[in-house]
Amino acid sequence: MPQIVLATDGSAFSDAAARFLADGKLLQTGFTVHVIHITPDVTGQVRAFVSKETIDAWHQEESGKAMASVCEILSAAKVPFEQHALHGFPPEKIVAYAKSVDAGAIVMGTHGRGSFLDAVIGSVAGRVLAHAGCPVIMVKPEKS
Repeated sequence: MPQIVLATDGSAFSDAAARFLADGKLLQTGFTVHVIHITPDVTGQVRAFVSKETIDAWHQEESGKAMASVCEILSAAKVPFEQHALHGFPPEKIVAYAKSVDAGAIVMGTHGRGSFLDAVIGSVAGRVLAHAGCPVIMVKPEKS
């Protein structure tokens, strides 16, 4: 069964990417979606005062909140999916996870701010696009 990675940040942009898959707009069918969310690593200063168990629980809680809406969208459409909470630098983790499951594609919502603003503040989607070993589908929400 083909594997699709859906990277979410908990935003409406990620929800649009989930709806893209739920609506059957991907030409291929019969895939499993790997919903992933990446929380940032905590600094050494935080680790000095907070237990590993507390940090791990925070990572899980934040990822759970961020993945909730896309999982609801996929579930309602009966699209098979798995959830994976990761932590680290999002572009690297997304690309590495896609490679680890031999993903046929990575699907992401994009803010579509434009190349100038992305060059100044950075773009996770742009970095994933530059480094992924598989196709990357960037979905913009429909204008309402």
